[in-house]
Amino acid sequence: MMTAQEILQLNASLLDSQPKDIMAAVIKEIPNFALSFSGAEDVVLIEMASKLQPSPPVFTLDTGRLHAETYQFMEQVRDHYSLTLETLHPNPESLKKLISNKGLYSFYTDGHEECCGIRKVEPLKQKLAGLDAWITGQRRDQSPTRADVPVIQIDKTFSTDSHQLIKVNPLANWSSADVWNYIRMFDVPFNPLHERGYISIGCEPCSRAVRPNQHEREGRWWWEESTQKECGLHIANLQDKSPE
Repeated sequence: MMTAQEILQLNASLLDSQPKDIMAAVIKEIPNFALSFSGAEDVVLIEMASKLQPSPPVFTLDTGRLHAETYQFMEQVRDHYSLTLETLHPNPESLKKLISNKGLYSFYTDGHEECCGIRKVEPLKQKLAGLDAWITGQRRDQSPTRADVPVIQIDKTFSTDSHQLIKVNPLANWSSADVWNYIRMFDVPFNPLHERGYISIGCEPCSRAVRPNQHEREGRWWWEESTQKECGLHIANLQDKSPE
């Protein structure tokens, strides 16, 4: 297990590195890792990882409420990279209780945290308990809450007293333009919803297309304040704002 000081040093040494070099260093130092996949940024990382090792470990959250296009996109990525794409699913009993008590759209009035907790946070928590590190596509320019995302950090959300988890954000310094330039350059698959005005894509009821000059995260949980547009997967780390 890496010490907090070693993680600080690794983060400092990689601050100005290219994403592929960051991933190469992480794969070497922390072989028990997996890459989280959902959007365009994540497929860029899969493209990079696939050039570093065959069939890198990749998982995705199937909340049960994704767009039909997203499910088709998941299969396209699986086939394109010959991946064993692991899908994580919510606990059926927890889901049944939520829907029975509050219906299918309680998040419009109660906030999205409870639904995201069941459909995303809990399945992810179980997966990450068996990893030493996970790689995400977070970028600093995605939202106000992500402005200080480090390249490498101790994951304050999912680490426990007995299990330290490291979170890696190789695209922290990239912009949306950098991501899409890479996608075009290497003919990387992308969700067709992006061509219909969707920039940040999550569950179907909680995502919508954005208008010209709107920020990409304005299409997620649009009925809530911009400082609340996180589903719980990253929030403790974003509030902490430090790599250690």
